[in-house]
Amino acid sequence: MLFKSNELEGQAVMQTAARMCAAARTAPKAHGKDTIHTFVLTGEEKEKLALKMEEVGTREMGDKMYTWYGRDAANVRSAHAVVLIGADKKQLGVPHCGYCGFGDCDGCKKAGGNCGFAYVDLGIAVSSAVSAAAIDKVDCRVMYSIGKTAEEMDFACECIWLGIPVSVSGKNIFFDRGIFHD
Repeated sequence: MLFKSNELEGQAVMQTAARMCAAARTAPKAHGKDTIHTFVLTGEEKEKLALKMEEVGTREMGDKMYTWYGRDAANVRSAHAVVLIGADKKQLGVPHCGYCGFGDCDGCKKAGGNCGFAYVDLGIAVSSAVSAAAIDKVDCRVMYSIGKTAEEMDFACECIWLGIPVSVSGKNIFFDRGIFHD
């Protein structure tokens, strides 16, 4: 039987994406509460994300959209898949915390803030996920622009998101991207 490299590389990316989601799920979490959500986008869903990224970029940056969101949308299109990792924004009820900057969970909720531990949990989950990709030798890059866009899409509850496009190619597609933002 003959297996072509592009077929095997596609399978490898999906296996890695699954391991990235598992790594995010099993990462340590604040107050022992699991607030993490993961998704993997390919094909049509990945293209919808790229289109929405360009829309958000145009709204937020106008003519300079291509220096950030447009560049990242091009990477999303070139990637085999995108791993989305989100953390619930809701307060965890950690006593005597104030990590959010609003004194306590009631103050945070009244101010419309996000639990400080959501950012910590998201960072640890994303770090665990990209370490899984590194072990598999699969190229990836953490992108805020994907996360900002995901917040406006119908993926899950009120979350903060980061996105990680993953790719296998002869040269890392996330390395020489050529366009830099201010």
